[in-house]
Amino acid sequence: MTADFDEALIAFAAEVGPDGPVCVRGGGTRWRLGGEAAPGTRQVQAPAGVVAFEPAEMTVRVRAGTPVAELHRELAAGGQRTALPERDGGTVGGALMAGESSIARLGLGPVREALLQARYVCADGQLATAGAATVKNVSGFDVCRLLVGSLGTLGLVGEVLLRTVPVGETERWVRLAGADAGTARSCHTAASVLWDGADVWALLSGYEVDVEEDLSRLGPCEEVDGPPELPPHRWSCTPAEAAAFAARNGAAGRFVAEIGVGIVHAAEPQPPRTVEPGAAELNRRFKARFDPAGRLNPGRDPLQKP
Repeated sequence: MTADFDEALIAFAAEVGPDGPVCVRGGGTRWRLGGEAAPGTRQVQAPAGVVAFEPAEMTVRVRAGTPVAELHRELAAGGQRTALPERDGGTVGGALMAGESSIARLGLGPVREALLQARYVCADGQLATAGAATVKNVSGFDVCRLLVGSLGTLGLVGEVLLRTVPVGETERWVRLAGADAGTARSCHTAASVLWDGADVWALLSGYEVDVEEDLSRLGPCEEVDGPPELPPHRWSCTPAEAAAFAARNGAAGRFVAEIGVGIVHAAEPQPPRTVEPGAAELNRRFKARFDPAGRLNPGRDPLQKP
């Protein structure tokens, strides 16, 4: 242990320990993603709390167990937020380990680009640091990118340094009845474009003058409180597949597609995907390098999630 790790992280590492199957339990909002933890897996909780918010640097250091909604409430005082999605009870660590981006990904960027540094517990129970406060500082594995979406199978994250982004001067959700999927993509302030096969919802975020210009470009539309209710299951699709979802997957029931992103929220879960042999082998090698005994989140498979 070094001075880089404070008492909260040291206590977290001690709780994880060096032996036996173990996983982190956050808010439980993505608990079955990629499969359930193997029977007998011990559950631990990551520390919580905002450590340091640097508005001028547009970064925040926060514990992995912190609810994303709580983090965003604190950042709002500085007119900022992160690219992490808000779920009821969802935590910072859970969002990163799931690799799930916000429905405002068009404006905020993918969640993997928000993570600048991670302090995590390795499979041997020791603490390690990946990344730093600057972007172009990586040699060897870009471990931060590997951790995002790994479902905690490569390391158990205790604290992260996140990139923040400004909150728009004005933000408005609008609904365009009977519009096609590409209607709002030409709007410069479109942070999210959603389509259910019949109507389009768009989140316009930016300076007031720019949002007003985009509203005039869209023509008749209805201002609404927020996005439509999203079905529970996420599908990973190419943009073309997302646009054709209604025709190809009518049996899946109601859906809402994130246009330009390749994510569809559907009533039914996505069927298991065939993993390319090369991807499976690469995943196996990384797992063997980071967790040779297979003790971190056994039973979870990052390749079997949208």
